[in-house]
Amino acid sequence: MQGNRPFGILPFSTAAREKMMTAVVQKTVLTGCLAPIDKNGLEQLIASGKANPKVVKTLKCKTVAEGKFRHANYIRNLQPYIVDEPPGLLGDDTAPNPSEASLAALGSCLAVGLHANAVHRGWIVNKLELELEGDLNITAVWGTGDTSDKPVGFTDVRVKVDMECEGVSQDEINALVAHVKKWSPVANTFTRPVNLEVGI
Repeated sequence: MQGNRPFGILPFSTAAREKMMTAVVQKTVLTGCLAPIDKNGLEQLIASGKANPKVVKTLKCKTVAEGKFRHANYIRNLQPYIVDEPPGLLGDDTAPNPSEASLAALGSCLAVGLHANAVHRGWIVNKLELELEGDLNITAVWGTGDTSDKPVGFTDVRVKVDMECEGVSQDEINALVAHVKKWSPVANTFTRPVNLEVGI
């Protein structure tokens, strides 16, 4: 292992990542629409899923405490994904906190689904933005504060989708949003019971 990375797996340099992102942004500006995903690749994923509908993949993340409430999360061969807490929760405000990160995961998963389904339908996406907010009671202070009976974690999450596609009606977009919500892995993680094991 090299630190937290397997031998032989090197991440893209920061410069390389910035170059790739710049190319995507430039393409978006020049065409007036979002740079689309590879439709052929999407069709291959669709065919693979239909051929093996019961395949389950295991995703992994290694979380390493760096001090105070800042944590580095190692996923695949990517740069560490940092999670912290805001000053009001005794953190240094260097990154989103865990609950905010979960909202980001939900928003990104829904956006992926919207983009994929739009491409599958042959739609040209000009705009795709999601605004999320969630309500939670934090008075338990991770189990050190008020531990009276009450919901822990988000009780309500609201997502507002702003999506524009060339020649596509709002009714069609509304139907797409409902379809994507149904099939979003992260949305389903939010809305159904999940088997969770935490141990040594």
